[in-house]
Amino acid sequence: MPRPPKCRRVESVPNITFFKPAGVPMGVLDEVILSVEEAEAIRLKDLECLEQQDGAGKMNISRATFQRILASARQKIADALLHGKAIRIEGGDFEIAWHRFRCRNGHEWEVSSEVVAGSTPEVCPTCNTPVIEPYLEAGFYRTGRGRRRRRGRYVI
Repeated sequence: MPRPPKCRRVESVPNITFFKPAGVPMGVLDEVILSVEEAEAIRLKDLECLEQQDGAGKMNISRATFQRILASARQKIADALLHGKAIRIEGGDFEIAWHRFRCRNGHEWEVSSEVVAGSTPEVCPTCNTPVIEPYLEAGFYRTGRGRRRRRGRYVI
């Protein structure tokens, strides 16, 4: 029996999830479904110009798995561009990374990646101290597969 696949870690779900050729009615278009983790692999490799090893580390997967996801995404995008198909980004087996922070007084809180946007909070929301540091608890990520209970915590 094969090992079940690990959830891939993504920064966020894209705001725009559908692209279609201009001037072509929806009724005659075929669609290509790009999973959220395929879109994340494209973002990390082609937009942020990360090496495959670094992109794989950010997604919490092996470099070989990252390569397979990236190759699949590129093939789907090429098919859509060259054959005039629409691209829909949806589904997949992924987790959304949340950022945890801790102040010097020991208060901890989490902030979604959309709110963080590359900068740390300025003050602790509990005690207003300006001394903040990132804190990563092992296994503390949110999943993109619906609400369910995992390892004693509810995940969304």
